[in-house]
Amino acid sequence: VQLVESGGGLVQSGGSLRLSCATSGFTFSNYAMSWVRQAPGKGLEWVSSIGDSDVFPPYADSEKGRFTISRDKHKKTLYLQRNSPKSGDTAVYYCREGGDRGKGTQVTVSS
Repeated sequence: VQLVESGGGLVQSGGSLRLSCATSGFTFSNYAMSWVRQAPGKGLEWVSSIGDSDVFPPYADSEKGRFTISRDKHKKTLYLQRNSPKSGDTAVYYCREGGDRGKGTQVTVSS
């Protein structure tokens, strides 16, 4: 399993944030995926998840509705969108499938 996050960096508060996670080594379309994050000095925090089903509508369960998760099964890529990020969103963001996660991408939100 390989998970490679990208799209982080310095983001202005009130701007826009879009992260990507390129996947390989497993059948992406068969698995639910998640984003988690770790802020400085804190533990891992769940952000959002998306289901795998093509039979039932895939679910997108965002933390307090502030994030939008999506997936492109043809590109085997997971996405996370956050409009108007705040300083509290500063963290390393990881995509996760089961017990596996990538190396993360650092997001720093400046005011």
